[in-house]
Amino acid sequence: MSGLSFASPWRLLLLLVVVGLAVLYVAFQRRRSAYAVRFTNLELLESVAPKRPGWRRHLTAVVQLLALATLVVAFAGPAHDVKVPRERATVMLAIDTSLSMEATDVRPDRISAAKAAATSFLDDVPDAVNVGLVSFDGQARLHVAPTTDRRAVADAIASLELGEGTAIGSAIDTSLDALGTVPPAHDGAAVPAAIVVMSDGTTTMGVANEDAAARAVEEGVPVSTIAFGTDDGTVVIGETNEVVRVPVDPEALAAIADATGGTAYEAATQGQLTDVYATIGSSVGYDTVDEDITEWFVAGALVGFLAAAGLALAWTNRIP
Repeated sequence: MSGLSFASPWRLLLLLVVVGLAVLYVAFQRRRSAYAVRFTNLELLESVAPKRPGWRRHLTAVVQLLALATLVVAFAGPAHDVKVPRERATVMLAIDTSLSMEATDVRPDRISAAKAAATSFLDDVPDAVNVGLVSFDGQARLHVAPTTDRRAVADAIASLELGEGTAIGSAIDTSLDALGTVPPAHDGAAVPAAIVVMSDGTTTMGVANEDAAARAVEEGVPVSTIAFGTDDGTVVIGETNEVVRVPVDPEALAAIADATGGTAYEAATQGQLTDVYATIGSSVGYDTVDEDITEWFVAGALVGFLAAAGLALAWTNRIP
Protein backbone atom coordinates (compact mmCIF):
# COMPACT_ATOMS: atom_id res chain seq x y z
CA MET A 1 0.00 0.00 0.00
CA SER A 2 1.70 3.21 -1.12
CA GLY A 3 2.04 6.13 1.28
CA LEU A 4 1.22 4.06 4.41
CA SER A 5 1.94 5.87 7.67
CA PHE A 6 0.98 5.51 11.33
CA ALA A 7 -0.28 7.98 13.92
CA SER A 8 1.48 6.02 16.71
CA PRO A 9 4.15 3.88 15.05
CA TRP A 10 5.67 2.90 18.41
CA ARG A 11 2.60 0.76 19.03
CA LEU A 12 3.80 -1.55 16.28
CA LEU A 13 6.29 -2.85 18.87
CA LEU A 14 3.37 -4.91 20.14
CA LEU A 15 3.91 -7.09 17.07
CA LEU A 16 6.84 -8.52 19.03
CA VAL A 17 4.28 -9.90 21.45
CA VAL A 18 2.51 -11.62 18.56
CA VAL A 19 5.82 -13.07 17.40
CA GLY A 20 6.47 -14.24 20.96
CA LEU A 21 3.09 -15.98 21.06
CA ALA A 22 3.91 -17.72 17.77
CA VAL A 23 7.23 -18.94 19.19
CA LEU A 24 5.50 -20.19 22.35
CA TYR A 25 2.90 -22.00 20.25
CA VAL A 26 5.56 -23.78 18.20
CA ALA A 27 7.47 -24.72 21.36
CA PHE A 28 4.28 -26.01 23.02
CA GLN A 29 3.39 -28.14 19.99
CA ARG A 30 6.84 -29.71 19.94
CA ARG A 31 6.51 -30.50 23.63
CA ARG A 32 3.13 -32.15 23.01
CA SER A 33 4.61 -34.22 20.18
CA ALA A 34 7.42 -35.43 22.42
CA TYR A 35 4.93 -36.36 25.15
CA ALA A 36 2.70 -38.23 22.67
CA VAL A 37 5.60 -40.39 21.51
CA ARG A 38 5.96 -41.72 25.08
CA PHE A 39 2.54 -43.32 24.70
CA THR A 40 3.94 -46.46 23.09
CA ASN A 41 0.65 -48.32 22.55
CA LEU A 42 -0.13 -46.58 19.22
CA GLU A 43 -3.02 -48.94 18.37
CA LEU A 44 -4.77 -48.02 21.59
CA LEU A 45 -4.09 -44.33 20.88
CA GLU A 46 -5.76 -44.65 17.48
CA SER A 47 -8.81 -46.30 19.04
CA VAL A 48 -9.35 -43.66 21.72
CA ALA A 49 -8.61 -40.65 19.45
CA PRO A 50 -9.31 -41.68 15.84
CA LYS A 51 -10.07 -38.19 14.57
CA ARG A 52 -7.37 -35.92 15.83
CA PRO A 53 -7.49 -32.44 14.18
CA GLY A 54 -3.84 -32.62 13.08
CA TRP A 55 -2.72 -29.80 10.83
CA ARG A 56 -6.13 -28.13 11.01
CA ARG A 57 -5.60 -26.95 14.56
CA HIS A 58 -2.39 -25.27 13.41
CA LEU A 59 -4.29 -23.44 10.66
CA THR A 60 -6.73 -22.10 13.24
CA ALA A 61 -3.86 -20.85 15.38
CA VAL A 62 -2.17 -19.18 12.39
CA VAL A 63 -5.39 -17.37 11.47
CA GLN A 64 -5.75 -16.18 15.07
CA LEU A 65 -2.18 -14.88 15.15
CA LEU A 66 -2.62 -13.06 11.84
CA ALA A 67 -5.84 -11.49 13.13
CA LEU A 68 -4.05 -10.39 16.29
CA ALA A 69 -1.22 -8.85 14.24
CA THR A 70 -3.78 -7.00 12.12
CA LEU A 71 -5.40 -5.66 15.29
CA VAL A 72 -2.01 -4.38 16.48
CA VAL A 73 -1.54 -2.53 13.17
CA ALA A 74 -4.99 -0.99 13.63
CA PHE A 75 -3.99 0.11 17.15
CA ALA A 76 -1.05 2.03 15.62
CA GLY A 77 -3.43 4.27 13.66
CA PRO A 78 -2.68 3.46 10.00
CA ALA A 79 -3.30 6.05 7.28
CA HIS A 80 -2.53 6.35 3.60
CA ASP A 81 -2.08 9.19 1.12
CA VAL A 82 -5.11 10.32 -0.85
CA LYS A 83 -5.49 13.17 -3.30
CA VAL A 84 -8.28 15.69 -2.71
CA PRO A 85 -9.19 18.55 -5.06
CA ARG A 86 -7.90 21.92 -4.02
CA GLU A 87 -10.71 24.30 -3.25
CA ARG A 88 -10.84 27.24 -5.70
CA ALA A 89 -7.31 26.64 -6.98
CA THR A 90 -6.44 28.48 -10.20
CA VAL A 91 -4.19 27.46 -13.09
CA MET A 92 -3.23 29.81 -15.89
CA LEU A 93 -2.23 28.19 -19.18
CA ALA A 94 0.13 30.31 -21.29
CA ILE A 95 0.56 28.91 -24.80
CA ASP A 96 3.16 30.04 -27.34
CA THR A 97 1.60 31.17 -30.64
CA SER A 98 4.77 32.41 -32.34
CA LEU A 99 5.36 31.54 -36.01
CA SER A 100 7.88 28.88 -35.00
CA MET A 101 4.91 26.82 -33.81
CA GLU A 102 4.27 26.03 -37.49
CA ALA A 103 7.25 23.64 -37.43
CA THR A 104 6.37 20.07 -38.38
CA ASP A 105 9.04 18.30 -36.34
CA VAL A 106 6.09 17.41 -34.10
CA ARG A 107 3.23 15.79 -35.99
CA PRO A 108 1.12 17.18 -37.48
CA ASP A 109 2.76 20.44 -36.39
CA ARG A 110 3.70 22.07 -33.11
CA ILE A 111 0.65 24.28 -32.71
CA SER A 112 -1.88 21.55 -33.54
CA ALA A 113 -0.22 19.17 -31.11
CA ALA A 114 -0.10 21.90 -28.46
CA LYS A 115 -3.81 22.64 -28.85
CA ALA A 116 -4.73 18.97 -28.53
CA ALA A 117 -2.57 18.45 -25.44
CA ALA A 118 -3.76 21.64 -23.75
CA THR A 119 -7.38 20.62 -24.34
CA SER A 120 -6.76 17.22 -22.78
CA PHE A 121 -5.29 19.00 -19.76
CA LEU A 122 -8.74 20.37 -18.99
CA ASP A 123 -9.88 16.83 -18.18
CA ASP A 124 -6.98 16.25 -15.77
CA VAL A 125 -7.83 18.94 -13.21
CA PRO A 126 -10.79 18.80 -10.81
CA ASP A 127 -14.01 20.55 -11.83
CA ALA A 128 -13.65 22.99 -8.93
CA VAL A 129 -10.29 24.30 -10.19
CA ASN A 130 -10.37 27.53 -12.19
CA VAL A 131 -8.45 27.56 -15.47
CA GLY A 132 -7.51 30.65 -17.50
CA LEU A 133 -5.85 31.02 -20.90
CA VAL A 134 -3.15 33.36 -22.18
CA SER A 135 -1.49 33.18 -25.59
CA PHE A 136 1.69 34.95 -26.56
CA ASP A 137 3.71 35.74 -29.65
CA GLY A 138 5.04 39.30 -29.93
CA GLN A 139 2.55 40.28 -27.25
CA ALA A 140 0.56 38.46 -24.60
CA ARG A 141 -3.25 38.27 -24.70
CA LEU A 142 -5.72 37.11 -22.06
CA HIS A 143 -8.31 34.98 -23.85
CA VAL A 144 -10.19 33.55 -20.86
CA ALA A 145 -10.09 34.81 -17.28
CA PRO A 146 -9.93 32.11 -14.59
CA THR A 147 -13.13 30.08 -14.78
CA THR A 148 -14.57 26.62 -14.21
CA ASP A 149 -16.20 26.78 -17.66
CA ARG A 150 -14.08 24.21 -19.47
CA ARG A 151 -15.94 24.71 -22.76
CA ALA A 152 -14.97 28.38 -22.86
CA VAL A 153 -11.30 27.51 -22.39
CA ALA A 154 -11.42 24.67 -24.92
CA ASP A 155 -13.03 26.91 -27.54
CA ALA A 156 -10.42 29.61 -26.95
CA ILE A 157 -7.60 27.08 -27.35
CA ALA A 158 -9.07 25.88 -30.64
CA SER A 159 -9.21 29.47 -31.99
CA LEU A 160 -5.58 30.38 -31.28
CA GLU A 161 -3.71 31.92 -34.23
CA LEU A 162 -0.01 32.48 -34.83
CA GLY A 163 1.90 35.76 -34.91
CA GLU A 164 5.43 37.11 -34.99
CA GLY A 165 7.73 37.29 -31.98
CA THR A 166 7.96 35.55 -28.61
CA ALA A 167 7.14 37.31 -25.33
CA ILE A 168 7.38 34.71 -22.57
CA GLY A 169 7.95 37.26 -19.81
CA SER A 170 4.91 39.26 -20.90
CA ALA A 171 2.82 36.07 -20.85
CA ILE A 172 3.80 35.47 -17.22
CA ASP A 173 2.97 39.10 -16.36
CA THR A 174 -0.43 38.84 -18.04
CA SER A 175 -1.13 35.58 -16.25
CA LEU A 176 -0.25 37.16 -12.91
CA ASP A 177 -2.60 40.06 -13.70
CA ALA A 178 -5.39 37.57 -14.35
CA LEU A 179 -4.67 35.74 -11.10
CA GLY A 180 -4.93 39.05 -9.28
CA THR A 181 -8.60 39.27 -10.23
CA VAL A 182 -9.46 36.04 -8.38
CA PRO A 183 -11.13 36.98 -5.06
CA PRO A 184 -9.64 35.52 -1.87
CA ALA A 185 -11.29 32.70 0.04
CA HIS A 186 -14.06 33.44 2.54
CA ASP A 187 -11.55 33.34 5.38
CA GLY A 188 -9.30 35.81 3.57
CA ALA A 189 -6.68 33.20 2.67
CA ALA A 190 -5.01 33.46 -0.71
CA VAL A 191 -6.28 31.10 -3.37
CA PRO A 192 -3.58 28.59 -4.46
CA ALA A 193 -2.44 29.36 -7.99
CA ALA A 194 0.06 28.25 -10.61
CA ILE A 195 1.11 29.19 -14.13
CA VAL A 196 2.00 26.72 -16.87
CA VAL A 197 4.00 28.15 -19.78
CA MET A 198 4.35 26.07 -22.95
CA SER A 199 6.82 27.44 -25.49
CA ASP A 200 9.27 26.34 -28.17
CA GLY A 201 11.50 29.39 -28.28
CA THR A 202 13.33 32.22 -26.58
CA THR A 203 11.96 35.59 -25.50
CA THR A 204 12.59 38.13 -28.26
CA MET A 205 10.52 41.07 -26.98
CA GLY A 206 8.38 42.31 -24.16
CA VAL A 207 9.07 41.85 -20.44
CA ALA A 208 12.35 40.11 -19.61
CA ASN A 209 12.05 36.58 -18.27
CA GLU A 210 13.99 37.52 -15.13
CA ASP A 211 11.67 40.42 -14.30
CA ALA A 212 8.55 38.31 -14.78
CA ALA A 213 10.01 35.50 -12.68
CA ALA A 214 10.89 37.94 -9.91
CA ARG A 215 7.29 39.17 -9.83
CA ALA A 216 6.00 35.60 -9.71
CA VAL A 217 8.28 34.88 -6.74
CA GLU A 218 7.06 38.04 -4.98
CA GLU A 219 3.43 36.99 -5.46
CA GLY A 220 4.12 33.39 -4.49
CA VAL A 221 3.05 31.85 -7.79
CA PRO A 222 5.15 28.96 -9.14
CA VAL A 223 5.65 28.87 -12.90
CA SER A 224 6.07 25.46 -14.49
CA THR A 225 7.44 25.41 -18.01
CA ILE A 226 7.22 23.02 -20.93
CA ALA A 227 9.89 23.19 -23.64
CA PHE A 228 8.05 21.80 -26.65
CA GLY A 229 9.67 20.71 -29.90
CA THR A 230 13.02 19.41 -31.12
CA ASP A 231 16.29 20.86 -32.36
CA ASP A 232 15.32 19.78 -35.90
CA GLY A 233 12.35 22.13 -36.23
CA THR A 234 12.21 24.43 -39.27
CA VAL A 235 9.72 26.90 -40.76
CA VAL A 236 9.45 28.49 -44.20
CA ILE A 237 9.57 32.29 -44.13
CA GLY A 238 8.32 34.82 -46.70
CA GLU A 239 7.83 34.70 -50.43
CA THR A 240 11.38 33.44 -50.94
CA ASN A 241 10.48 30.25 -49.06
CA GLU A 242 13.54 30.62 -46.87
CA VAL A 243 13.92 27.69 -44.48
CA VAL A 244 14.75 28.86 -40.96
CA ARG A 245 15.73 26.58 -38.08
CA VAL A 246 13.63 26.98 -34.93
CA PRO A 247 15.25 24.79 -32.24
CA VAL A 248 13.66 24.59 -28.82
CA ASP A 249 15.31 26.46 -25.93
CA PRO A 250 14.80 24.36 -22.77
CA GLU A 251 17.48 26.15 -20.73
CA ALA A 252 15.71 29.53 -20.75
CA LEU A 253 12.42 27.94 -19.73
CA ALA A 254 14.04 25.81 -17.03
CA ALA A 255 15.58 28.95 -15.53
CA ILE A 256 12.08 30.41 -15.06
CA ALA A 257 10.81 27.26 -13.38
CA ASP A 258 13.84 27.02 -11.11
CA ALA A 259 13.56 30.67 -10.06
CA THR A 260 9.86 30.48 -9.20
CA GLY A 261 9.64 27.06 -7.58
CA GLY A 262 7.93 25.44 -10.54
CA THR A 263 8.96 22.37 -12.51
CA ALA A 264 10.63 22.33 -15.90
CA TYR A 265 9.50 19.75 -18.46
CA GLU A 266 10.50 18.87 -22.01
CA ALA A 267 8.34 17.27 -24.67
CA ALA A 268 9.23 16.30 -28.24
CA THR A 269 5.95 14.67 -29.31
CA GLN A 270 2.25 15.28 -28.83
CA GLY A 271 2.05 12.17 -26.63
CA GLN A 272 4.84 13.43 -24.38
CA LEU A 273 3.22 16.85 -24.16
CA THR A 274 -0.10 15.27 -23.19
CA ASP A 275 1.66 13.24 -20.50
CA VAL A 276 3.36 16.35 -19.14
CA TYR A 277 0.05 18.21 -18.93
CA ALA A 278 -1.50 15.21 -17.17
CA THR A 279 1.35 15.23 -14.63
CA ILE A 280 0.94 18.94 -14.01
CA GLY A 281 -2.83 18.61 -13.73
CA SER A 282 -2.55 15.93 -11.06
CA SER A 283 -0.10 18.03 -9.04
CA VAL A 284 -1.54 21.56 -9.21
CA GLY A 285 -5.16 20.48 -8.92
CA TYR A 286 -4.87 18.32 -5.82
CA ASP A 287 -3.50 18.25 -2.29
CA THR A 288 -2.21 15.04 -0.74
CA VAL A 289 -3.62 14.32 2.71
CA ASP A 290 -3.51 11.41 5.13
CA GLU A 291 -6.73 9.38 5.34
CA ASP A 292 -7.24 7.22 8.41
CA ILE A 293 -7.79 3.56 7.50
CA THR A 294 -7.87 2.07 11.00
CA GLU A 295 -11.32 0.63 10.34
CA TRP A 296 -9.94 -1.41 7.42
CA PHE A 297 -7.55 -3.24 9.74
CA VAL A 298 -10.13 -3.58 12.52
CA ALA A 299 -12.47 -5.18 9.98
CA GLY A 300 -9.69 -7.47 8.79
CA ALA A 301 -8.92 -8.53 12.35
CA LEU A 302 -12.61 -9.18 13.05
CA VAL A 303 -12.90 -11.34 9.93
CA GLY A 304 -9.79 -13.25 11.01
CA PHE A 305 -11.10 -14.00 14.52
CA LEU A 306 -14.49 -15.03 13.14
CA ALA A 307 -12.79 -17.32 10.61
CA ALA A 308 -10.67 -18.90 13.34
CA ALA A 309 -13.76 -19.48 15.49
CA GLY A 310 -15.64 -21.00 12.56
CA LEU A 311 -12.79 -23.35 11.71
CA ALA A 312 -12.47 -24.44 15.33
CA LEU A 313 -16.18 -25.15 15.61
CA ALA A 314 -16.20 -27.09 12.34
CA TRP A 315 -13.15 -29.21 13.16
CA THR A 316 -13.11 -29.55 16.97
CA ASN A 317 -16.64 -28.56 18.04
CA ARG A 318 -15.28 -25.88 20.30
CA ILE A 319 -14.19 -22.24 20.06
CA PRO A 320 -10.48 -21.71 20.63
